[in-house]
Amino acid sequence: MAPIVHEFDWPDRFVVGTVGVPGARTFFLQARDGQRVVSVSVEKEQSFALAEKIDEVLDELMAEDGNPYSIPPLADEALVDEDPLDTPIDEAFRAGAMSLGWDPATGQVVIEAFPIIEVEVDRLEDLDELIDLPETLPEQVMQVRIPVGAARAFTKRTRDVVASGRPICSLCGLPMDEGHVCELPDGFR
Repeated sequence: MAPIVHEFDWPDRFVVGTVGVPGARTFFLQARDGQRVVSVSVEKEQSFALAEKIDEVLDELMAEDGNPYSIPPLADEALVDEDPLDTPIDEAFRAGAMSLGWDPATGQVVIEAFPIIEVEVDRLEDLDELIDLPETLPEQVMQVRIPVGAARAFTKRTRDVVASGRPICSLCGLPMDEGHVCELPDGFR
């Protein structure tokens, strides 16, 4: 069966946002077009990696002779969305893999999120057979196409959302919870 494709071409809104308190947040990619809203849960690291890669692609395009796609170096503050996620938040799926592309014909960044595909394995020997299986189609896919200005705004917001979590301990590099005691090398506390 063909997957359900949640396709957004120039959506009204495309953001990363969270639900919950730092240390127990759930991250979502959320796209809205009119009344249609689709939310896909993602890992914090996926959100950050997506923002990094989008900026990397845009920086490379901006460096081309004459900046043919008019890529802005920074996000226009007027485009940065600081509002909370649209509610109710109904998770369409949990993202496993994501892809990022560039459409030169429209000057848009293309983001795709695919769900985690679970496969039952009864025996260890069954793992070898999975390698020979044809690709399994996901049940759903989210595909979002956004212009370059919106892409820069997306990356800025995403970085801000990721950074708004728990502070990082300068000694051990781990997030600090209430009552944080870090382990230093050789068992020092």
